[in-house]
Amino acid sequence: MPLIITILVLYIAVAVGIGIYCNRKANTVNEYVLGGRSVGPWITAFAYGTSYFSAVIFVGYAGKFGWNFGISSTWVGIGNCLIGSLMAWAIMGRRTRVMSKHLESATMPEFFEKRYLSKTLKIVAAIIVFIFLIPYTASVYNGLSRLFEMVFHIDYSVCIIAMAVVTAVYVILGGYKATAYNDFVQGLIMLVGIAAVVVATLGSKGGFYEAIKQMSMQTGGAGPLADSQGAFASFFGPDPINLLGVVILTSLGTWGLPQMVTKFYTIKDERSIKSGTVVSTVFALVIAGGCYFLGGFGRIFVAADENGAPVGGFDGIIPEMLKTLPDLLIGIVVVLVLSASMSTLSSLVLTSSSSITLDLIKPMMKGKLDEKKQLIVLRAFIAVFLVISVIIALNKNALISDLMGYSWGALAGAFLAPFLYGLLWKKTTKASVWVSFVFGIGVTVLHLILGSMKMLSGTFLGFTIASPVNLGAFTMVCSLIIVPVVSLITPKMKKADIDRIFSCYDKRVTVSQSEAITAGAEVVETVDGGAAVVSSAPAGAKKKKKKKK
Repeated sequence: MPLIITILVLYIAVAVGIGIYCNRKANTVNEYVLGGRSVGPWITAFAYGTSYFSAVIFVGYAGKFGWNFGISSTWVGIGNCLIGSLMAWAIMGRRTRVMSKHLESATMPEFFEKRYLSKTLKIVAAIIVFIFLIPYTASVYNGLSRLFEMVFHIDYSVCIIAMAVVTAVYVILGGYKATAYNDFVQGLIMLVGIAAVVVATLGSKGGFYEAIKQMSMQTGGAGPLADSQGAFASFFGPDPINLLGVVILTSLGTWGLPQMVTKFYTIKDERSIKSGTVVSTVFALVIAGGCYFLGGFGRIFVAADENGAPVGGFDGIIPEMLKTLPDLLIGIVVVLVLSASMSTLSSLVLTSSSSITLDLIKPMMKGKLDEKKQLIVLRAFIAVFLVISVIIALNKNALISDLMGYSWGALAGAFLAPFLYGLLWKKTTKASVWVSFVFGIGVTVLHLILGSMKMLSGTFLGFTIASPVNLGAFTMVCSLIIVPVVSLITPKMKKADIDRIFSCYDKRVTVSQSEAITAGAEVVETVDGGAAVVSSAPAGAKKKKKKKK
């Protein structure tokens, strides 16, 4: 216990120290919210990854879906790696950075305003962000507090309040850069910690092959193949259809989450995008793949009750598995989960606070809120957001996966398609954005009401209707269909406005060629959505003067 406490105190001291150091460089709104758009590739990639994976993944999702799907839950981690990280960076990274800078937008709601020329869209989007990031934040507290309760035997509510205070200190002091630098430290801890934990946990059962053998004898559960011996150790598991729903929610969902997308706003340069893509993808493979792979062995560590559910609940599976570890590794796990949770939490509160301050409060003040006052309001709303989420998190009975499912389903269901098509497709209309907002939020709220009234049951095309996770996947996929369909039948934006907005992808730059066989050659580089076309003037050709757009 003294060793674990020492590791924990050192970690907290480093986190707060980074916040104090970054406080000197957080004197403007741009620096505080976006780090001056000058964050390097490794920092940005780790900030993206650590915001992606928290105690929600490690404790809640890995435990529940590992129990339901067995070893095949590893597919969720692979999906997070390929879709949630690699494809997200490749398709959205550069375009988000270029267009957000061109439109001078610091938040996702502000992007909607300037991309679709609607202040009302910005206001509604900011309200959605503030409301639906709260349950996600509560789920982060929930996962961490359960682990602390197991290790330190500290009351659940004390854990939540202590975590909120530490996070508030370094985020309020240092803003985005404090968050990003802490994310880098936290990411390194997570990489080392998850590898050690997986090896040690399976070692307690006789190693990988022995653990697989024990899993192959497990039966039971809710999946259509769950009673088949060996299903929990098979390639696609006992319930591949609902497994697909989890992959979609946790992988594609990141494309529409404001706390994830705004990481692309802060990218420093072109090289940072390429490096960040690689680093982020590898990080996701190790962390998400490791977490879900570990959770897949939950059935050989935790007994099932008469209903086939784990004794102690889904959120208690991973803490129970970790009880077999040596003290030093438990200390590493505590810091690992604390790191993952605080990085996600800091990103959530900064995103929510900046949306409320810059997208709601500032326009209402009509120029009366100068730079200094904006920073004061930003910091105040960080505290308000933390207090509200703490109150919700004190409800210990809320299931982590349900809280996250509703949050991701509402946010990504409303925002994913309008943001993605807004970057890529000139014909996306304002009306289609409104339809996506109404559909994503409306379906989520309706499901929440019906679920609380116990009016949801059964399956549809193999998907469990009552599951908030499948609901989230459903809203995302539908929004990707709804937006283009509605855009084709609703009034288009003016061509002049569209040309101005998309001109950021078509910059022509004239430079001199440093080495050439033909003297005086000219190189014209056209950058269009990430592709570069280079042409040179032939020998003796007359030089044309080109204006820089």
